[in-house]
Amino acid sequence: MSGRAGADPSGERALRLVTAPPEATGPGDRQVVTSSPAVLPPVDDDAPMTRQERKARTRAALLEAALDQLESRSFGAISLREVSREAGITPTAFYRHFESMEELGLVLVDESFASLREMIRAARAEVQAPGDDIRASAATLIRHVGTHTSHYRFISRERSGGIASLRSAIAQEIESFSSELAGDLRKYPVIGELDRPALEMVASLIVTVMVATAERLLDAPPDAEAQIRRRTEDQMRVIVLGALQWHHS
Repeated sequence: MSGRAGADPSGERALRLVTAPPEATGPGDRQVVTSSPAVLPPVDDDAPMTRQERKARTRAALLEAALDQLESRSFGAISLREVSREAGITPTAFYRHFESMEELGLVLVDESFASLREMIRAARAEVQAPGDDIRASAATLIRHVGTHTSHYRFISRERSGGIASLRSAIAQEIESFSSELAGDLRKYPVIGELDRPALEMVASLIVTVMVATAERLLDAPPDAEAQIRRRTEDQMRVIVLGALQWHHS
């Protein structure tokens, strides 16, 4: 490809793009709307709950119980009976909320990636000056892993685990996330001029860095966070600058 006239040779503008695309401004702009894990209101012990509220709380308790069990074991190693007992219900009552443990696992995958998308929105909101995107993204990812450790541990273990349906769902979510990011990168100068396959490759590399960073953080001591953050920032910069060089070659 030929270079773009007047392109910023320092690549500083391109460093604004990582995981912080501009907000949609009109009907033609692409916006991604995702569901988030349900946040239930605090319980008022004196106020009777409706049947729907009780069902929602029990469902949330089952998901939380499964995550607790998954702290030290794979999904295939936990049982419906164990999850039900920890949630305070009978195994029979489990089926009022999920058809099977496999369905519960798929819901956990959906919740985990909804949580990841929330992280991206948070990173975008934190950017205050050009060039801050990479630093904000890395810092937000580290903070998000710290507050959603169970979800990240679940995804890290099960994306190469023994349950085929979970592996497939996780792979599809990662592919979808990369595709959405590629669409957002199209809005940026210079790098947005790459063809679709090249943009998808750049987005995939960025998402791979994010997943790898999350996995490193899961068992890293607190004093390693700064080093992991710097490495993540450097990896993202290399991807962006490499894409620019490819564009101008």
